[in-house]
Amino acid sequence: MGERLSLLILGGTRFVGRHLTEAALAAGHRVTLFNRGRTNPDLFPQAEHVQGDRGRDLSRLDGRRWDAVIDVNGYLPKEVRASAERLAGAVERYVYVSTLSVYADWIPGMDEDAPLEQPAPGDEDLSNVPPRGYGRLKALCERFVQEAVPDRALLVRPCIIVGPWDPTGRFTYWVERAARGGEVLAPGRPDRPVELIDARDLAVWVVVITERRETGIYNATGPRDLLTMEGMLHACRDTLGSDARFTWVPDDFLEDRGVRLPFWLHEGKHGYNLTDHTRAIEKGLIYRPLADTVRDVHGWVAEDPQGRDPYDFPPGREADLLSLWNR
Repeated sequence: MGERLSLLILGGTRFVGRHLTEAALAAGHRVTLFNRGRTNPDLFPQAEHVQGDRGRDLSRLDGRRWDAVIDVNGYLPKEVRASAERLAGAVERYVYVSTLSVYADWIPGMDEDAPLEQPAPGDEDLSNVPPRGYGRLKALCERFVQEAVPDRALLVRPCIIVGPWDPTGRFTYWVERAARGGEVLAPGRPDRPVELIDARDLAVWVVVITERRETGIYNATGPRDLLTMEGMLHACRDTLGSDARFTWVPDDFLEDRGVRLPFWLHEGKHGYNLTDHTRAIEKGLIYRPLADTVRDVHGWVAEDPQGRDPYDFPPGREADLLSLWNR
């Protein structure tokens, strides 16, 4: 075990933050959680809990020092700017968990220097994330962190994050749909690349590079090698031993009927995600087998079927679309 650090985690009890807290505690670090105490407040009794609302009052953090802060729940620029400026003199490193959505265009192979979304008028003062505004707000959040702590910022840009406790239902949808078996509507092109990273792999790596006092910007994307949509669906089926068979339905057919499915957008209009994650791998990012993630997500759902938000694509809708396509 390396040097024991004092870490402040903003959030820390929901999905990615939960896994970050687990990873930090497992590594032996002293952890302070700052959040409103509304989500899983009984988790992590071994950590210090400071209750507060980052959007209203950060005063309970005054007069304290930490080796690093990990900001995992910053979505609004005004709130991230306030925390970055307030903590600039209280931490050695500011670690901000951002997103690939900050990039302006999806160009296969793009690295961390690709152009970013630009803010719109009024973005600095928004109190809610507007539709299609997530990426540009996160890009502005990144800018405020870099301005507050120049040369001491670590920006992490993940792709779709998957694993147990994921509230979005995106990857979970495909795991559970494959588990049910039968004919499955599979969207788009089978060999279209997809990106995902297990939240636990992301969390362990963020803690490791925080320990190393790294700075800079990293695309935290995965897996290490190319994964296609077909490969992802087959991994779900084969890991769970189901009889699922996939019927591939073109983009135009699905879009014309208003279909929304996780890990799918019309490729002709949106391209596909395939980013350069060389920097992160060179800094030690490693990945567990996809089968392990599938198995663990399925086990989590089996233990707590109400613990996630199901993706809104009911079996009846799928059956109707498959019948129409097959005709």
